[in-house]
Amino acid sequence: MALPDSLHVCPGQPYPLGATFDGSGTNFSVFSEVAECVELCLFDGGHERRLKLPEVTAFCWHAYLPDVGPGTQYGLRVYGPWAPDQGFRCNPAKLLLDPYAKAIEGQVTWHSAVYPYRPGRAEVPDRRDSSRYVPRSLVVNPYFDWAGDRAPRVPLNESIVYEAHVKGFSKLHPGVPREIRGTYAGLSHPAAIEHLQQLGVTAVELLPVHQFVHPQHLLDRGLHNYWGYDSIGYFAPHNEYASDPREGRQVQEFKRMVKALHEAGIEVILDVVYNHTAEGTALGPMLSFKGLDNAAYYRLDPRDPRLYVDYTGTGNSLNGRSPHVLQLVMDSLRYWIQEMHVDGFRFDLAPTLAREMHDVDRLSSFFDLMQQDPVVRQVKLIAEPWDVGEGGYQVGNFPTLWSEWNGKYRDTVRDYWRGQDRTLAEFAYRFTGSSDLYAHNGRRPYASVNFVTCHDGFTLADLVSYNEKHNEANGEDNMDGSADNRSWNGGAEGPSADAAVNELRARQKRNFLATLFLSQGIPMLLGGDEIGRSQQGNNNAYCQDNELSWFDWERADVDLLAFTRWLIRFRRDHPVFHRRLWFQDRPIWHSAAREIGWYKPDGWELTDEDWQAGFAKSLGVFLNGSAIPSLDVRGERVQDDSFYLLFNGHHERLDFTLPGPGLGRSWVQALDTAELLPGENGTTYAANSVVIMTGRSLKVLRRTE
Repeated sequence: MALPDSLHVCPGQPYPLGATFDGSGTNFSVFSEVAECVELCLFDGGHERRLKLPEVTAFCWHAYLPDVGPGTQYGLRVYGPWAPDQGFRCNPAKLLLDPYAKAIEGQVTWHSAVYPYRPGRAEVPDRRDSSRYVPRSLVVNPYFDWAGDRAPRVPLNESIVYEAHVKGFSKLHPGVPREIRGTYAGLSHPAAIEHLQQLGVTAVELLPVHQFVHPQHLLDRGLHNYWGYDSIGYFAPHNEYASDPREGRQVQEFKRMVKALHEAGIEVILDVVYNHTAEGTALGPMLSFKGLDNAAYYRLDPRDPRLYVDYTGTGNSLNGRSPHVLQLVMDSLRYWIQEMHVDGFRFDLAPTLAREMHDVDRLSSFFDLMQQDPVVRQVKLIAEPWDVGEGGYQVGNFPTLWSEWNGKYRDTVRDYWRGQDRTLAEFAYRFTGSSDLYAHNGRRPYASVNFVTCHDGFTLADLVSYNEKHNEANGEDNMDGSADNRSWNGGAEGPSADAAVNELRARQKRNFLATLFLSQGIPMLLGGDEIGRSQQGNNNAYCQDNELSWFDWERADVDLLAFTRWLIRFRRDHPVFHRRLWFQDRPIWHSAAREIGWYKPDGWELTDEDWQAGFAKSLGVFLNGSAIPSLDVRGERVQDDSFYLLFNGHHERLDFTLPGPGLGRSWVQALDTAELLPGENGTTYAANSVVIMTGRSLKVLRRTE
């Protein structure tokens, strides 16, 4: 947008922070407690105009500019102390992004001028202007026609989450026009939405879409920050995912995507990274927070304020003890809910936000704010419940509002199907929603977000095909990523021409998927697993913005896709697999009246001694559909069939004897993972009859009388 010849600067208001267009002009406000002066820098083509923000209220520097509107590029310069030994790093030569910018233009061009210190002399400020090399904030038009938009508000126990990457999902999709592939518009194209609807998922969980940075060390190797875990703008949708990012149009495109997904009944959950920023260590670049108020935004080492406390493994940690950082996080969350209409968040390395002094604190200010906020507490809140700091593994320890990525579920289910030692009780807890982790403080089975694979690790196809990671393309000598998979892979690693090996691998994929969708809790499917997507053994594809990570739709495994669709539909059709309440496994004289039962292959119930014994690879599970709580969350009466599930984790065939007629007189087979396609095939079994189980397979029988 062209700026007027003369600019009239009015005092404006301290709130809201950021650049707020009201239809006539724009109010600018930025927080800095350490600043002595803040300049607002407006850009008109290659020309920069600097204006001192005239007033400061409660450390918020502000002004109102009539006739300045959407499309205006701007930045900030902060004058104040340069004293790294005290934690102060003000350098007005560095153009800074507005932390509240609603859109950002451009990317970082890596030049020594983007660093605040002179090369090789970290204590001496660099006075070269960085404006040519850094992105700029944009004033945006907040108005959008949301008419008819309605949040799906899917109950948590009915949710089925699909973890997806905005670019990777549609970049190679043949049904999406080439000019919008890999964009917000591509993800909301009818061809993309059709896949999601036919699959049956209720929510897409998008890898980070906050504006992020491509680090210099990756660009130097010809790589990119594909996953996006280097945020620099917590209010701005990433500009490279827009089909037309000019003048901040990515905001409108993102809103159109959300509206289209909502129309299809699909929720949008954002993976958010409030634990660290792209500014890295004390030797990292100066792009925003570091130059605005370093000591307020970051956790500094109390023994040496030149350095950062790092709970994230990225070089810095945002200061969750600072009221201004907490305000930033809460303002950002409310913005994405109220203005962008998203339905929930998955918090990357969430314990970092709850560290008050050092330890993770369930009573931290962060949790208090989330609990009391009338907007945020109503959406889906999912934690990645670990960080790299001491005591950072917090699975099961988040407050009642939260669901969690259940890493123990992933590990237990993987170990079961690859033959590693796990107690039977461990598998039973994970399969029924992990009550040992979540029931103690009033949480429900949907506190557990169950997954076998996610973006961070092997895809499902690679999980059953590789014993070792193959991350050579990352340029780190295959030293990055998790050290060892130890998956069962049919006796060979990587692609195989052996038909028997391939059949075994296909069966293992069906076993993992069936276990996932038959378990209590919220299932999360890694996008692309349903079509057999492979990363050729790379289990850390964070920097692979290429065909290695993108969905290869032309080579989709159509049989696996059909199997996954059937599983999801089967789960949604039968409430016994997505209960709101915990199973009650009380010993009742009439076994058919209990909600769940556990049986050995000989048809007898498991005893206390059996539960305490070592690893068992075979199990029968009875699920009583008539014992579901009589009303669902909408007040509708629930009634379901009853099922008997047979798990054979042995590599050899095993004969199962069904329990006596008190549990059911007649059963029909609904699923057998040893078969390519699921569905009732007419095979029926009477009580006390023998069911032959293929090695490493799962069957589901439905009671028919």
